[in-house]
Amino acid sequence: MVSSKVQNGWVAGGDAEDEQPVKLILVTGGVISGVGKGIISSSLGVLLKANGYRVSAIKIDPYLNIDAGTFSPFEHGEVFVLDDGGEVDLDLGNYERFLKVSLSRDNNITSGKIWQQVIQRERNGDYGGKTVQMIPHVSGAITEWIQRVAAIPVDGSGKRPQVCIVELGGTIGDIEGMVYYRAFDIFKRPTHRDQLMSVHVSLLLDPKSTGEAKTKPLQNSLKQLRAEGLNPDLLVCRSEKPLNDRLKEKITEVGQLDLEQVIGVHDVSNIYKVPLLLQEQNVLEAIVAKLKLPPWILLPLFIPLPTCFSGPSLANCAIRPRQFAKSRLSESTSASRTPTLR
Repeated sequence: MVSSKVQNGWVAGGDAEDEQPVKLILVTGGVISGVGKGIISSSLGVLLKANGYRVSAIKIDPYLNIDAGTFSPFEHGEVFVLDDGGEVDLDLGNYERFLKVSLSRDNNITSGKIWQQVIQRERNGDYGGKTVQMIPHVSGAITEWIQRVAAIPVDGSGKRPQVCIVELGGTIGDIEGMVYYRAFDIFKRPTHRDQLMSVHVSLLLDPKSTGEAKTKPLQNSLKQLRAEGLNPDLLVCRSEKPLNDRLKEKITEVGQLDLEQVIGVHDVSNIYKVPLLLQEQNVLEAIVAKLKLPPWILLPLFIPLPTCFSGPSLANCAIRPRQFAKSRLSESTSASRTPTLR
């Protein structure tokens, strides 16, 4: 047997392709729900996949329902049905369309599923008579689920993903989501530090009565995130208008972040333009550096990305060179009716 040694999270010697840990990108939200975490998560995946990385995605919904199948569409919208029959949140539909992957019901974690698993283990005596607690048993079950599902091939290649994007639903500070933040404590250890990247998506308010954008809700969101033990590697600022340099500098000062960590994503007419906004702000380079990924591979000019529309091809989301991508995307979407990011 050939011995192998892990260095910076990647394996030296042995079968590195199979032994490399799947790196995680945790996407959280602040200020309000529905801030755009799902589109941001999908867009991060587009950047990675368009540059040669294998990508998977997991959506965490902290509600106690087992799945979305019993939800009223008036309360939570329609459900998305996966190939295995799983009835899940619509965000998983975005993941499949953006990334051209086939996900399973296990790619949607709910508190109902976690509680069901923990209670069944307790009834089976798997905990050896110990007192079953939120930490480490529930948090451990969450960590175990994420690591297991993140390694499942989803793109038809049969190879395990290199990066898994984990979107945590809801808003920072929600009581339902507290235990999920504890599940990521393992990545604070020195040996695991380059295996998790934290991306926080927060709303930048711009009340018409004040005539200027207000950062206080965003500051409080960051404060709550850090209170949960997570320090954002990237702060995605959602706003109605593009983020100007003055406001960006203010956010870096009050948020204790570097300028390149603050990413602006304003409302756009077409959600498939969001990967371009991230690419223009060097988000891919930040991910590669943080997770210590191998150098990306430049793919051919046209990269076939999936689309749920019968109209224009949306293959230009992550084309190189960038200027060509922007012009082609503008041409292909100018006359089409496509969803907007609001």
